[in-house]
Amino acid sequence: MSTEKLLDTLVKAADDKRAEDIVVLNMKGLSLIADYFIICHANSGKQVQAISREMKDVSEEMGIDVKKVEGFDEGKWILMDFGDVIAHIFHRDERSYYNLEKLWGDAPMIDVLSRVNP
Repeated sequence: MSTEKLLDTLVKAADDKRAEDIVVLNMKGLSLIADYFIICHANSGKQVQAISREMKDVSEEMGIDVKKVEGFDEGKWILMDFGDVIAHIFHRDERSYYNLEKLWGDAPMIDVLSRVNP
């Protein structure tokens, strides 16, 4: 399974659960922990959890287990480790507070949505 295929599948899963403002950062050469970060948000804790569950389900269907999940019970910022891909699923208010896109401003953004929703 290629990392790009996993990335596309996870982004589509988030989009299918109506995640908002989905951003993919190419972290190659910038971070040792992952090649890609997926960052998105939802307007409620329940929706944040639903996006996380969908990402977990589709990855397991591909034979890829989630290595670690943090923050699921609170539903404010769920961090999911898929190995080469890390997903950050925020509640809208938390996303604007932490502003990961600015923190990792050197990372190029990738337009994955156009590949998964042509």
